[in-house]
Amino acid sequence: MPENALSLPLALFLIFGSAKLLAEVCERIGVPGLVGEILAGAVIGPGLLGWVTPNETLHALSDLGVMFLLFNVGLEVKASELMRVGGTGLVVAIGGVVVPFAAGWGIVILWGGPQVEAFFVGAAMVATSVGITASVLAARGYLNDVASKIILTAAVIDDVLGLIVLAAVSAFARGRLSLLDIAITAAMAGAFTFIMAKWGTTAANRFVPHFKSRTRAQEAEFHIALVLLFALALLAQYTGVAAIVGAFLAGLALSDVADRRVHDLTKGVSELLVPFFLVGVGLHFDLGVFSSMSTLVLALVILVAAVASKLIGCGLGAISLGWKNVVRVGMGMVPRGEVGMVVAQLGLGLSVITSEIYSVVVFMVVTTTFLTPLLLNIAFRGPAAPPTKV
Repeated sequence: MPENALSLPLALFLIFGSAKLLAEVCERIGVPGLVGEILAGAVIGPGLLGWVTPNETLHALSDLGVMFLLFNVGLEVKASELMRVGGTGLVVAIGGVVVPFAAGWGIVILWGGPQVEAFFVGAAMVATSVGITASVLAARGYLNDVASKIILTAAVIDDVLGLIVLAAVSAFARGRLSLLDIAITAAMAGAFTFIMAKWGTTAANRFVPHFKSRTRAQEAEFHIALVLLFALALLAQYTGVAAIVGAFLAGLALSDVADRRVHDLTKGVSELLVPFFLVGVGLHFDLGVFSSMSTLVLALVILVAAVASKLIGCGLGAISLGWKNVVRVGMGMVPRGEVGMVVAQLGLGLSVITSEIYSVVVFMVVTTTFLTPLLLNIAFRGPAAPPTKV
């Protein structure tokens, strides 16, 4: 058998096997299992053993994994409950954009970097990776906690605001900043998100039973759910929002009407695919960031600012709910995930950030993603906070 025919099965075996092995080790020592799955990527990836390198196939599996993760989370919460905390979520999201952007921009300017490079670092520090936080909250059974609902709501809004920031920064780097284009993009993304969150459940409750009653295939309801998942993921991308937001909104729309079988099948698919998303984050861990003392110092400063700016910017938006929820919301918005790396790759492709800054941003993205499960495990330790009126 040709060597390339074995490459995919070998990569799948290494990724899934190492992810579940290290997840089990972490669970045994009281650490969230997904920390082990991210760590597995760092161990088998180019940064250490070099057994697996990122490629298009693994990237596609990673994208599918995080889509099913957010779809599964959407199925477990109610749109009405998220809309109830929408005002607080909006304040949290705005704070989570303004403070990290200012921190990233300010650090690079003080470091002596050019203005455009500072803008890209600020933009990379804005976006929250809801997939990591959602995975922790779902695994620990915290999705019904008021802080969790605010985190999920704010993360969806954060994606729209982060899109606006990225569009503005990219246009500035190309010298083609158009406020009209940015306004149109923001309006489309905001309208899509609001309409689906507000009326998606009502529409699903009306149409899904209608289609289900006219189909004869086994698992027909799950098929309908998958069609809606992929349709809204595609529509989200057309409106400028990340596909994972569309996946989350699809789950949210079906949360009232989907039966237990749909929940179980979705969870089964998630169990297969989510490790590829988590390991994919770890695969980007780059030891090259430690090549010089100045780069290491900058990386650590950016990392501290990345955590502190979300804790302050997002946490203070929930201050009316008490300090326990301030910490929980702030910590839940810390991971930057794949969105931050997209910003860094775009800046590198436009030749407006150096390879040194690129390595610093990737280090920040991977490390915040790695730290978040540990921080949330501490923040949610003990009895759940009592329900709070928002």
